[in-house]
This record gives sequence, C-alpha cells and structure tokens, in this order.
Amino acid sequence: MARDPKYDILFEPIQLGPKTLKNRFYQVPHCIGAGSEKPGMQAYHRGMKAEGGWGAICTEYCSIHPESDDTSRVSARIWDEGDVRNLAAMCDRLHQFGALAGIELWYGGPHAPCMESRATPRGPSQIASDYELNIFPRYSDRDDIATLQQMYVDAAIRARQAGFDIVYVYGAHAYLPFQFLSPYYNRRTDEYGGSFENRARFWRETLVKVREAVGDDCAIASRFAVDHLLGPISIEYDKEGARFVEYCDDVVDVWDFTVGDIAEWGQNAGPSRFFEENHEKPFSGQIKPGNHTSKPVVGVGRVTNPDTMVAIIRSGQFDIIGAARPSISDPFLPAKIDEGRLDDIRECIGCNQCISRWEIGGPPLVCTQNATAGEEYRRGWHPEKFHPAANRDKSVLVIGAGPAGMECAMVLGKRQMSAVHLVDAGKEIGGCVNWISLLGHSDGKPNLARGDARGLGEWKRIVNYRQIQLDKLRNVELHTGSQLSADQVFEYGAEIVIVATGCRFATDGLNACTHTPIEGADASLEWQLTPDEVVSGNKPIGKRVLVLENEAYFMGASVAQKLAGEGHEVTLVTQAKEIASYMEYTLEGPMLHRDLHRLGVDIHVYTMIEKIEPGVCHAYNIWNPAHKHRFEVDSVVLCTARLSNDELYRSLKADKGRLEGEGIEAVYVIGDASAPRMIVDSIFDGHRLAREIDSPHPEMPLPFIRERRLWGESSNDDYLQQLQNTADIALA
Repeated sequence: MARDPKYDILFEPIQLGPKTLKNRFYQVPHCIGAGSEKPGMQAYHRGMKAEGGWGAICTEYCSIHPESDDTSRVSARIWDEGDVRNLAAMCDRLHQFGALAGIELWYGGPHAPCMESRATPRGPSQIASDYELNIFPRYSDRDDIATLQQMYVDAAIRARQAGFDIVYVYGAHAYLPFQFLSPYYNRRTDEYGGSFENRARFWRETLVKVREAVGDDCAIASRFAVDHLLGPISIEYDKEGARFVEYCDDVVDVWDFTVGDIAEWGQNAGPSRFFEENHEKPFSGQIKPGNHTSKPVVGVGRVTNPDTMVAIIRSGQFDIIGAARPSISDPFLPAKIDEGRLDDIRECIGCNQCISRWEIGGPPLVCTQNATAGEEYRRGWHPEKFHPAANRDKSVLVIGAGPAGMECAMVLGKRQMSAVHLVDAGKEIGGCVNWISLLGHSDGKPNLARGDARGLGEWKRIVNYRQIQLDKLRNVELHTGSQLSADQVFEYGAEIVIVATGCRFATDGLNACTHTPIEGADASLEWQLTPDEVVSGNKPIGKRVLVLENEAYFMGASVAQKLAGEGHEVTLVTQAKEIASYMEYTLEGPMLHRDLHRLGVDIHVYTMIEKIEPGVCHAYNIWNPAHKHRFEVDSVVLCTARLSNDELYRSLKADKGRLEGEGIEAVYVIGDASAPRMIVDSIFDGHRLAREIDSPHPEMPLPFIRERRLWGESSNDDYLQQLQNTADIALA
C-alpha cells in the first residue's frame, strides 16, 4: 500500500547544522544495557531501527570520563580508543541504512556513584545527590571547570572519530550542566553562580567549546529539561527554561526537550498508568510555539499515533518526533507509516518494562510488545522477518490464547507452519490481559492534571496487535469458547501440542512470605476474593476491604486503586518494606504512592496476615511477631501466590504411549502454565519456542552470543573475530 499523503510531512528532510535528517523520526537517547562493552548488541539494536526507517538514532547516555561512572547501571562510555572502536560499529551500522548517529555526552556529577572507577565526581556545589545514596561531589574551582570542559571536548573529538553525526552536551535529568544552571543545585557565589547568566555560563561555554572542536563535522545538540517540575526553586519552562533556550540558541543545531529530573524521571518517561500520549506538551511543547528558538526541536511523549505526530508538527509544537519506548516497541514504525501499514504498528503500552531492566542495574532491555528487543544480535532475531521453519509441514495445536499462546501462535504462523490452531476456553483471546487492563483506575474520571491514575487500559494493545496479526495469517485458526480435555487433545490430530493455559491465584493464602497457606483464607467464600474476581463483579464487595499484597508488582496496588476509587475503605497490607516495590523500577512508584494517599488507602508495610476470620484479619509485624494487629473487614482480597494451570500438560506428558500412538511428536509448556511470571516474560517464552520450534530440542533455549573477552586471547582482534564468527552463525 502507498503512504497516505496526510503523512507526507513526517518524511520531509530537516537540516541539523551540517547534517541532514532524512525524515522527522528520531530515536532519542535511551538505555539498552549494552554500553560500549557489548558492541554487537549496541550496533544491531540501534541498526534495526535504522533499517526500520528512523532518521536518527542515538546511544544511551555516554560517559565522557571515569569520574562519570554509573555502575551498577550500564551507560555507554567514550573514555578511550577502545570505546571509539566499539561505538564505531554502531555508527557504521546506522550509516548503512542512511540514518544519522547521535551520541549523548554525559557527566553525572553527584549523580554518578563511580562504583567501578572509584573516582570522585565534581559538581558546582558540594551538595549530596538526591538520587544516589551518600554520594557527594567535589566542589569545582576554576581549574576544575576548565578540566571538566576539556573532558567534553576530548569526548566530542573521540565521538567524531567514531563516526557520530550528532554530538550532545547532555544536561537534562539534572546532570552536570543542568546542575550549574539550577539554583536547586548551584549555591556558588562566583561567576558561575548567582545570576541566571552566571549559572548558565558553564553550559554555554561547554557548548561553544564542543562546537569549536567538531561543529563543522557534527551537528551540536543539547538535551534540556525545560521544566524541572520542582516549582520556583529550580527551572520552570515559562521562566528560566525559555530564557536558557534563547540564551544558547545560537550555539546549538538542534534542541532535544524533556521535563523533570533523574530522581523522579517517570515524569519524563511517563508510564501509561498515569500519562497519556504527548503528555509533555504543557511544558516542553510551549518553547517552540513561543518563538524562543529558531532551531529544530525534538520532543517526546510516548507518541505512537501517526495522526498525533502530524498534529504535533503542523501545530509547531515540535519539528521532529522523538521517541524511545515507541522505537523499542516497533523499530519499523516509520516504515509502516510510509508503506500504509498502520494496522501493523506494534504500539508501546507504556508499561516501562524496558526501563525497569536498566533501573535494576545491568540486564539487557526487554519489551512486552516486542520480544525481539535486545535479541537482535545475540539471538539473531528480526522483528519483521521470520525464516520458514524446517518442520513447517507439521500441524500445531496451541492451547490457551493468553499472552504466551497468542505470541507463540502468531510467530508459528509467520514461520509458515502448515496449520496452527489456537484454542481458548474464553469467549475471546487475551487471557489475563483482558481483565488486568481494567485495573488501576483511581476513580471513574481521573483528573490527569493532578496526577490521578488513568489505569492499565493501554495494556490491551497486547491483545489488539496480536489479534490483527493472527487474523491475517491464513494458516492460523482461532477457536474460542472451547476447553479441551486430555482426551480431546490426543484426538485432535495435531503433531505438536503447546500448552499455554496460564495460571490462577491461590485461594488459600499461599504466599511468598511464609510459603504456607493462611489460616482461614478461603476465596471460595463470598467475602474473600482473588484479584480477577474483583474485576469480574461476580461477588459483592463490602465497604471495608483489606488487600493482602505479596506480589511486589502492580496487582495489589492496582486493586486498591480501583476499590478506593469506587468508594471502598481500603487497607493495603504487605510483608515487604514498601508497596509494589518493582514499580520503582518501572518509574510508577512515586506517582502510585501519591495516588494511593490521595485516595485514602491505609498502607501497612512489614505486616503479614496470620489468620482470617469473618469480620477480622489478624496480623503481625514480621520483625516483631509478638506485635499483633487487628483489621476489621467486610471483604478480603488475596493477592498472594499464583499457581500454574499445568494439569493438562502433565496429563499429556505422562501418557507417552498414547502420544506416540496418536502421532503427537512433542508436547511443550510455555508462559504462566510453565511458571507464573510477568507478562513480558510470558510473551518472550512463547516467542522463543516458536522461533526455535525446529531446533533439536525446542524446550531448551539455543545458546546465544555472549559478548565477552576470552581469557588468554592475545589481542582485541582475536576477540572481535570470535564475536563475528559466532554472529555469522546466529544471524545466518
């Protein structure tokens, strides 16, 4: 199909100083867990986006010196010639597809813990980091300032040597240049502190020096949080935010606008639970229309809708559509718009699982929507290309159309298996996503301006995308409303059977704290519920509700939001030190806590339920079990352990004679039916099995490329050759 002319504006070239951006699609800097130590992952993940039509692709934040070391998190580094060589692989890959390569030069100041380098970072003032634990910078005198600026210059020269086209002086998210600019961090009284011009001096001087060093060969960019979101104690978009843009507009070629800081950067990388598409418009979206800059502007806001993109450009809000998460979810988003395949766009759901892995401190990124993210190099997976399976003459029965089953059936279909039947007992495909997507609303009409929760409605995109893809595959049949017994599976006629029957919540209070049931817990009773029953509406829920949250992710908190928003008096109890601790990694934590407190949810941490009786829950403090507590209740929600629905799988596997007699060659189990897990991991499990269905032992993952230096190798050349040899095999 041809591109709809209304999207032509998105494919117009833009001049960025000495460089030409071929269209208006720009992958802003974002972390993937590769850094400079995994050049293959770095090159192939970014390169996939270049192949998919993105006009510019940037590294993650790139440390300019060992004084800016973010270990245990993974940043890129451009400290020496070795880093130049490794990052050059990324630049070369992007240039193959006509994309520009951008590098975000980073010095963290007190926000750099330097756990590996053991260096002492410098800062504008000796004020402890409000993000790291017990990290103080060294006060920068004038010699230190000159040294810091030379670090940027040296790094920029190395970046040019590596082949980068766009060089950032990165200050957004409250790193060093922003720390000088903001009175929140800068308490100096010399020419680099006090007045606006003095506080802006370091950033402007650094931009000028970097421009003088590489500006004829590279576009100079600056990522700037136009509003720190801390009010008048720091930078506000309509005051010093706009003023700084005007002050430095002559020394940059392109602006990259954001909001917030690193201490709560969920305000920038906004999760869909709290932020809608283009949510930064009230702040960063006011600078360009206010005529504060004459240079091209990149802006973000988890924009996935092509019509929203066009509206942004035509309104003058931004010149270029910036994206991190949407580019991970669909590296081929620009190509699909260009080719008129809008229904094939794999839209980001804003769950922030990608971010969580960086926040944890090192694992490669993952994506709920795109199971190939981070696997482009080490497993050789392509999000849009699927080799025909060597055993494609086989027929496959996939039982269960939840996240794992949908994904598995879709990929098997795209690998041209002769017949794929996806069967589910429910009325529609989607499994747990169908009811989970109804959670998280703080009330019927959330007030987004005050930060009320929007809910998990956008998670339904998990189902919508796969439904569209499955409907297009002629070799895939969907059968809903059909619960198969073991005998029916044996007689179905499939040669390969994949069980994806999901999991269920324990009804007896079995939990991760005591590893035992709770006395009196019984969700067969009308006044005790599992989380899915809260949504189903099949049981009445009393006024006073206790939610026991043992999961440490979104479930208990989301149930509490829903019930409190509906007017129930909710008590939320967990044995952990905080509610929903994993949501700190997904950047939902601070806003979640504000919303729960606004709704009046009574939160009790370090607390475990000992016994449940009609009208009362008996609890104790886990550090002092003698300290007892009583909660008077009308209803109890048991968000405790989950148990795999693996009975069908075990029944099939146990009857090897009948499997052979019925011509069933293999039975596999995936997703929650194998072990309860996060949705992102269930989808990956289904995808991996389908990708490797023709391997010698599909139940066992194939080895992946490990980018490691081999002990005893004589040179880096040997290491690189070993990597290439392995890659050639995996990517063949």
